Amino acid sequence: MPTSRPPEPAAAVRPRGRRPAGEDTRGAIAAAAREEFAEKGYEAASVRSVARRAGVDPALVRHYFGDKAALFAAGVIPRGVDPAQSAADLVAGGLDGLGERLLRTVLGVWDSDGGVTFRAVFSGFGSGEVPSQALMGYVGREVFSQVARVLPGPDPALRVSLVASHVVGVLVTRHVLRVEPVASLDADRLAALVGPVVQRYLDGPLPGGA
Repeated sequence: MPTSRPPEPAAAVRPRGRRPAGEDTRGAIAAAAREEFAEKGYEAASVRSVARRAGVDPALVRHYFGDKAALFAAGVIPRGVDPAQSAADLVAGGLDGLGERLLRTVLGVWDSDGGVTFRAVFSGFGSGEVPSQALMGYVGREVFSQVARVLPGPDPALRVSLVASHVVGVLVTRHVLRVEPVASLDADRLAALVGPVVQRYLDGPLPGGA
């Protein structure tokens, strides 16, 4: 007689209820959101499904993060990464070579899981303006505002916008479109190649007077 296969185990869901003292509830929700958006994309994931995965009440998710778009913005940042601290460390190194250091840091963050988290981020971009605006607003506040303060001359907002457009383009090419050889190029070499272009946006002359 053919033997029947055992059923596939269900995805682990943490039991709801009060968390042990000292447990980082906000961090646990962010981690659950990261997993949920990576697996399902922005449209299919919900505050309720994130709460279920984290083992908390949906009201607690809203307490910490507000709406789904804000949860997406905070949740898709890879585990263990503090964007504000990363930006402070980059800026502390001075303007010279900042472009390459920025690329090296960004690639180190988003390459760490093979691009899975970045693809979750990108799925949110395709779901309308709300998630993309929430994420870019978050990154702008935490990262680019610090970079803009150390830039010389006029138009720091234009400069950091150009940097953001180039860096996001590299990540899309590497992790979403997976265009070779960029997709498999060593991160250090890619940072060395692209860094000087980003550096020009940061401190070089810009056509039109900046």
